[in-house]
Amino acid sequence: MLSVFVLIVSTLLSACSEQPLAALKLSGKTMGTTYHITVVHGEQAIDGPAIQALVDKRLQQINQQMSTYIADSELMQFNRLPAGQWQQVSPELFHVLLQSMEISWLTGGAFDVTVGPLVNAWGFGNSGHEDRVPSQSQIDSLLADAGFQNIELNIGSIEISKKTDLQIDLSAIAKGYGVDQLADLLLEQGYSHFMVEVGGELRLNGLNPKGQPWRIAIEQPDGSYGQAYKAIAISDKAVATSGDYRNYFEKDGQRYSHTISPITGKPIAHNLASVTVIADEAAQADGLATAINVMGPEAGLALAQQQGLAIYLLVKTDKGFEAKYSDAFRPYLQ
Repeated sequence: MLSVFVLIVSTLLSACSEQPLAALKLSGKTMGTTYHITVVHGEQAIDGPAIQALVDKRLQQINQQMSTYIADSELMQFNRLPAGQWQQVSPELFHVLLQSMEISWLTGGAFDVTVGPLVNAWGFGNSGHEDRVPSQSQIDSLLADAGFQNIELNIGSIEISKKTDLQIDLSAIAKGYGVDQLADLLLEQGYSHFMVEVGGELRLNGLNPKGQPWRIAIEQPDGSYGQAYKAIAISDKAVATSGDYRNYFEKDGQRYSHTISPITGKPIAHNLASVTVIADEAAQADGLATAINVMGPEAGLALAQQQGLAIYLLVKTDKGFEAKYSDAFRPYLQ
């Protein structure tokens, strides 16, 4: 589905003479990407291998529930289920699907976990990148089966069903959910100062090793890799960024973005280069960043103002990039 890009994770610690507090750093691979965790523990004893084992176990559980890379995951079992049949699922998978539906309704369908087959048709799927442009008839056929409205959720029995032969791909929200789960795990273990990152999605709690708010950088959206456009200080929030400038192809003089609109079934064609969202949960920030990236700068900013969402947009212009942001994002720029 829609990949998330353009966040550089950085402590960007200020230059001062104070001795930094001790911090444990963990990293690994998950969900087709990587994770990085920093736990500030100071003089508090911490068992790094034990924390690593808990982290990997939690991520393995999430993958077994929501991965499209694992053939017998709960999600893949559902994708093989014929339309009209019901499947009982874990409370965790049900929660993510419910959260996905809420974001879909909020954004008028700009976020849709059934868009995966269309992403595959354009050559941006899990099977590898291919430069191909599907026919309009193929797009129409895939759109006929897609649509979040065709997913049915039974809250009482925690069962899910589908009205059409649709396929669900949670890659635009599962990484954020994984971040939230790891943050909850660390809180359960008694740690309140940490940074968790999975594939660019972030949760930042408490203070960094210098005893200051965590600082992250919004990357320059021009493919320069590692060039910061704007740095912000943040604590006790989640951050996600979505953009399309690294994953695209050009054919017959036309540029095709990896970000596929669930409404048209085609790559987005507006001038929004990246969108950064700050929210209480990484799953929410993840899904909203994807949706607003589909909506474009005008509609995305209007939604953010209406709903009180903290978003920061970088819009392509003839002279470079223009920053636009919602009122709720303004405090993070000070």
